[in-house]
Amino acid sequence: MKRILSFVAVVLCGITAATAQTSYGLKAGVNLAKYKASGGNITFTSDTRTSFYVTGYADITVANNFSIQPGVSFQGKGGTVSGEFVGVNEKVKEDLMYIEIPVNAVYYIPTGEVGKLFFGAGPYAGLGVRVKTSAGNISESGSFDDAGLNVFDAGLNFLGGYKLNNGFLINVGYGLGLTNMMKDLEGAAVKNRIWSIGVGYQF
Repeated sequence: MKRILSFVAVVLCGITAATAQTSYGLKAGVNLAKYKASGGNITFTSDTRTSFYVTGYADITVANNFSIQPGVSFQGKGGTVSGEFVGVNEKVKEDLMYIEIPVNAVYYIPTGEVGKLFFGAGPYAGLGVRVKTSAGNISESGSFDDAGLNVFDAGLNFLGGYKLNNGFLINVGYGLGLTNMMKDLEGAAVKNRIWSIGVGYQF
């Protein structure tokens, strides 16, 4: 793992050194998050849980209208299900907070003097930092380990939007989780699914 991270760091440094056009941006907005369980005798999708995201990133131009965007992101995920919480049947809401490292490839389509459409995709890797479970007026906070969840999460991002020439942008995205969230669930897997919408500014 250390060798892989070192290799990625060297590659990103090489890309940055090879181009004079590197800008930086900040995005924030709303996440519409849910779980999807499948495998064995389970096929289930939770209700949506509304959360938020904040992402800082670098936009590294590697070709005409094509960039690589590595970043650091705080991502609120989770879902809402009906279940038992402290002995009572309730709508149980789980808020999960992750710190993620996305690396997206982004293609820009100029639209005259106003701005550019953009589309992108790429992988992300994340670490869970907090779990908050609530039902009614009762809530509990703890670690991923305490909640029986895997700390590591990884998947794919898909994004699109419009960036004005003054740097302001509107962004929509979809996060496709590929790793099993649950530690002890034999024959099935539970994965994150997230739609997002937000705004940002690229310097």
